[in-house]
Amino acid sequence: MQTLTRITSAGSAATAVAFGPARVGFGLFLPQFREAFSISTATAGLISSLGFAAFLLALGASYKLIARAGPRVPIVCGMIAATAGLAAVAAAPNAMVLALGTCLASASAGFSWTPFNNAAQRVLYDRDRPGALSVISSGTAVGVLLAGLLSLSLVFFGYGWRAVWTVFATGAAVAALANLLALTDTVAPAGEAPARKWGELVARSAIPLYLVAFSFGVTNGIYITFAADRVSEQGGLPGLPSQASGAVVFAAYGALGLLGLLTARIKSAIGLSWLLRCLNVGAALSIAIIAWASTSWSAVIVSAGLQGLFVMMISAVLSLWSERLFPDLPSLSFTAALLITGAGNIAGPMVGGMASTAFGPVTMFAGTAAIALATAVVLRPRAIRERASNEAYA
Repeated sequence: MQTLTRITSAGSAATAVAFGPARVGFGLFLPQFREAFSISTATAGLISSLGFAAFLLALGASYKLIARAGPRVPIVCGMIAATAGLAAVAAAPNAMVLALGTCLASASAGFSWTPFNNAAQRVLYDRDRPGALSVISSGTAVGVLLAGLLSLSLVFFGYGWRAVWTVFATGAAVAALANLLALTDTVAPAGEAPARKWGELVARSAIPLYLVAFSFGVTNGIYITFAADRVSEQGGLPGLPSQASGAVVFAAYGALGLLGLLTARIKSAIGLSWLLRCLNVGAALSIAIIAWASTSWSAVIVSAGLQGLFVMMISAVLSLWSERLFPDLPSLSFTAALLITGAGNIAGPMVGGMASTAFGPVTMFAGTAAIALATAVVLRPRAIRERASNEAYA
């Protein structure tokens, strides 16, 4: 029990930083960044996509580090990257440094997420792993919630956004130290998988996993980049300054995302295919609401809550599902799923920013919602497997 608590606590702290301020901070503070650095929508999409590209590169580096030094090293490296990136944004004199800091901060998620699959398999019993991985993934919700509340506090206490980013950087430094001390029994090298092992991941049974991962990457990448900005550009929520309204989006996103802790239970009750369908329908509704009802308190809170629930539960599902499909390759399979998610993250904001400029934000959000809805439609129960399959493409 002590080991379980230690692993889940360290993992929650790491994901709270990496998938909280380090990942959503740019979208959360985009209205302030627009004012400070004169950033256009297309430029904002490009910076966000560059951050997701850094996440993608860090995933590959993380796999190499796990193989050569065990999971603790990439996790601590991720927290160091978060500290440096968040601090760079706090001190940024121009958009170039802002983009660099955003990339460093975003890389932290790539470094520090997949190693926990390896760490959990090493030191936890099989019966404890699903719950532990759900708790670790749901640490994201706490990070997003706190980031949103800190952003909202600007309205009431009057300090600048740079002070909040300094707090973010300090929290990342604390998480780096905490993980360094907590993961002392996960330092043995995992060893690199032979090249043929990558081929084992190209299996028919894994196609739905990869489809969900890519769709998730595209739709959530667009939402966390542009949702808060959409609310602010429409005049904000009644009773709040327009720039502060985006904070409500991410506070609700994080708060409702805490229900991600129930992922394993809900999956057991209704099955994986129905869980995935419901989550993608919820994501489509979330995106549609932010397009057409972005100045209503109730609508924005519902939209953000649905998106937060979608993200936290899908994140947990990708971790659990990849580990069950490929039990001999827990880190490799999860890395593959996240590489595909990262590809969607890169494509989504960049294309979304250009589409918004060319056709307007409503059309862009409508197209994004259609992607999530189409994913729900094509996820047929007979095509989804949860256990290992040796069937692969030649």
